[in-house]
Amino acid sequence: MVSALQHRRPRDERGTRPVRIANCSGGQMEPGWQMRKQASLGPVDFITGDWLAENNLAQEQAAIEAGTGEGFKINAWQALQQSMDVIAEKGIKVIIDGGGLNPQAMAVRCQELIDKHNYDLTVAFVSGDNIVGQVKNTLKEQGSLPTTFQDINNNAHKDLNLTADEVLACNAYIGARGILKGLENGADLIICGRVADASPVIGAAWWWYGWSDTDYDRLAGAFLAGHLIECSAYVSGSNFSGFHRFPLERFIDSGFPIAEVEQDGTCTITKHPGTNGMVTEETVKCQFLYEIQGNMYLNSDVKALLDNVKVEQVGEDRVRFSGIVGRPPPPTTKLAIYYKGGFESQNLSNAAGYATRKKYVLYEKQIRARMAEQGLSDAFTVLDFQVVGSPRPNPSFQLEATTYFRIFAQASTPGPLAALKLLLADETMQHFSGLHWSQDLRTADPKSFYVYYPCIVSQDEIEEAVHILGPGGKITKSIQCTRPPAYEAIEQRDSYDTANPVPLESFGSTVSMPLGNIALGRSGDKGSNINCGLFVDRPEIWEWFRSFLTLEKMKDLIGKDWKDEYRLERVEFPNIFAVHFVIYGILGRGVSSSTLLDNRGKGFTDYIRAKHVEIPEKFLPWTWKEDE
Repeated sequence: MVSALQHRRPRDERGTRPVRIANCSGGQMEPGWQMRKQASLGPVDFITGDWLAENNLAQEQAAIEAGTGEGFKINAWQALQQSMDVIAEKGIKVIIDGGGLNPQAMAVRCQELIDKHNYDLTVAFVSGDNIVGQVKNTLKEQGSLPTTFQDINNNAHKDLNLTADEVLACNAYIGARGILKGLENGADLIICGRVADASPVIGAAWWWYGWSDTDYDRLAGAFLAGHLIECSAYVSGSNFSGFHRFPLERFIDSGFPIAEVEQDGTCTITKHPGTNGMVTEETVKCQFLYEIQGNMYLNSDVKALLDNVKVEQVGEDRVRFSGIVGRPPPPTTKLAIYYKGGFESQNLSNAAGYATRKKYVLYEKQIRARMAEQGLSDAFTVLDFQVVGSPRPNPSFQLEATTYFRIFAQASTPGPLAALKLLLADETMQHFSGLHWSQDLRTADPKSFYVYYPCIVSQDEIEEAVHILGPGGKITKSIQCTRPPAYEAIEQRDSYDTANPVPLESFGSTVSMPLGNIALGRSGDKGSNINCGLFVDRPEIWEWFRSFLTLEKMKDLIGKDWKDEYRLERVEFPNIFAVHFVIYGILGRGVSSSTLLDNRGKGFTDYIRAKHVEIPEKFLPWTWKEDE
């Protein structure tokens, strides 16, 4: 067996070969042992980890106020605890965003571990993203958000009337400059707060090759390499819409990805040999299309133009990704404001089989009548009655016929929600035929929730710095970061149907089947918006696919979920046979304050793929079925 010491990465290899950057986390619940696996299973130069999502920082601030948290993500700290010995032995550098609201506290914890075991490691933390004081002061002085911040959320917060006390956290999505300065000053472990998801990968590659901050094509390539691996196994088998085409055992404990970034910014996505999952053109395309912003993707250090993206299988579990063009970054970056939204609850009841639709109509009428009697009709900021599922005709067992009724409610205080729960209890014996509940009724109790409010802030207002620690956790050096040397204004996003569509009738006779039989894809959230990317795998199908999947066709496929208040954008990526959409406003206020069951839009693409469409019979040899 090869020892860990034999895998130690020589420092003098920097810049002479592709840098190997492994990712160990894509969300706050990712376990610490994934970092140790990435460090132990093969040679890597860097390990990155992304433990933050849109609502995490609000949760951390609430935990601080309750005296139950220190501001950083506990799973990120556990990852470092479990991996520090291997990291030190092999000379791996680590860059993570798990510092949350208090990256300094996590860095000090790391230094304590370093001191205890005498590891040859230098730790640093990045500051500057947390501007809650600035936002609160502006609210106190002006009674509104600063005028330099712009609502980009399709008027989802148009009635917002915040006070400073309601604000929990305000964090700007900063770039890789603090990371770069930390590496230049000898840091081995860099703890960040709310850096942009791809910034750790950008910083690692930037330092490895010594790029300038105007090497836009290279920076943009590293930006997309970071985008591909920052969601952990999403690029190596997890969340893969084509999973049903392979043995299901292939996707149990999928290996996490590695990006081999080259001098010109192109990359090869791979994983450690012997791990489960897969890295294929299809898994990479799915992750590329996930949560992008159309054909123009923004970061604090570079703007990436995606129109000419290329994806090519170059070996088993090895996919080369290229074609990204870089431009100067925008003068602004995203600012995430989190505020207390009040309280919410959901009451769930089930129905089985016969006359289900009328059962739920009756139940809603009964509840609304009781609410009117008790003066609760106008007590809620949100009250939504939702039917989840449809009973299968002629079912063979009861669960095939079972659906559930979801009453989703929000209010500024817990009182109306508690009253709603009691009201439903009063109706226990006056319900429709066959009503039954799950055993766990805790979702009916009021619980606090937080609202995510995306804005933008001028990059020049951010005071980013990196701080190097020494023994005892004392700061030995602080380095202020410069801003980008040039900015480029954000232009109007492209949105278009195919320039020269081919008449659909020219493809011959058709057969009705699910769109998913011929197309894969992925979707996700950007605040109140859903992005949805769909692609086919053969050039023979592309001209039909791009001509078929128009803006109007997507509205038709969305069906009864479409509202005229929404806005739709469409672009194409012809090299990978993909069409990408952004549906603005469909998630309401988004994340935890969305009323939707799929409040992050993760299931949206598979909903679209389930729609039956007319597919040319000539393509049948290349289609798949759901059960294959």
